[in-house]
Amino acid sequence: MDDVKDELTARVELPGIQLPASKACTPRISVLMPVHNGARWLSKAIESVLAQTLSDLELLAVDDGSTDATPEILARFAARDSRVRLLRQRGEGLVAALNAGLAMARAPFTARLDADDIALPQRLERQLVHLDRNGEIGLLGSWAHRIDESGRIAGRLAPAINSAALRQVLTKSNPFIHSSVVFRTELVRSLGGYRAAFEAAEDYDLWLRISEAAEIANLPEALIEYRVHATNVTRQKVIRQQFSVRLARSASRLRRESGKDPAATLSAPPDWWAPGAETAFYAEDARIYRFLALADPALAARVELRAIEPAAFASRLGRLTHGERKLGQLAILNLLQRPDRDGRPSAAALAGLLVRLHPARALQFAFSTLTRSGRSRAVITTDA
Repeated sequence: MDDVKDELTARVELPGIQLPASKACTPRISVLMPVHNGARWLSKAIESVLAQTLSDLELLAVDDGSTDATPEILARFAARDSRVRLLRQRGEGLVAALNAGLAMARAPFTARLDADDIALPQRLERQLVHLDRNGEIGLLGSWAHRIDESGRIAGRLAPAINSAALRQVLTKSNPFIHSSVVFRTELVRSLGGYRAAFEAAEDYDLWLRISEAAEIANLPEALIEYRVHATNVTRQKVIRQQFSVRLARSASRLRRESGKDPAATLSAPPDWWAPGAETAFYAEDARIYRFLALADPALAARVELRAIEPAAFASRLGRLTHGERKLGQLAILNLLQRPDRDGRPSAAALAGLLVRLHPARALQFAFSTLTRSGRSRAVITTDA
């Protein structure tokens, strides 16, 4: 790997992104593939790019500090095919990897593909034909086949197609499969690229910003194979992701109302516990997540109980998404099992909240509490 030239020379700074130093040998499209310890499926992903019917491309593979066989696999492909350009960084995270690749992209279009997914042979050709014919579209995704760990087709993902429908869906959820998208490189650079403040939902934040500047669309055909497999997603990561989704929506709403981006100065994921959160544009989101964060058992076990305000959280139940309601259930169950709770907050208040969030879960907990032995603890399950 030491023989491979390290091309990671550009870095991102909001609100714009540095341009590559040279435009020589401009390919038709740049394919951006960040990877961290992705050796298991990496070769298949790369092969699917190099086998595209549209061959005028570059593959920007960004290795984010991998410790498995990823560097060797990347070096092998780079030695075989000059279209593969390798970038390296020292475990700086997904957003940094995406922006590093975006900064080095030489093509007018950038496509995304994750290192565990597969691009079907005509994917890039089909998408570029559509983008050439529709210059107003800044972001174009597609449908996808869902595949399992062995590559067997297990279903289909078919999000909305036209711009109007997609804008409506965007207010509630993410209608784009990240591995399927192609966007206009200069447009995304001008918008500041991916943003670290929206950790685990950095793509959703970007799609919202693109939708405010250009038309968006999905092609109604499966052009990628999206791999679904077991991942080690921590509870903290799930909580942060859902907060980032809410943060992105709040920022988008305020941009539309004022024409200014309230998140422009955020360089890192906000701390909803920080005193400054009370006066920030995401103050209401922070109040909700000071309770929902207790879905993390480790945090729920050490938080100052007198600071918990079930009534304040209860007044915001109507604003929660389905995923947030599940986090609320887990937060309540974690609090109910604190041995030192001593009535603060009261079991009645917490149980009432649980009933409002999920009556069946409340009955399950009540039954387990009544039937357990004096020293046993109720078992918390994470299913809905």
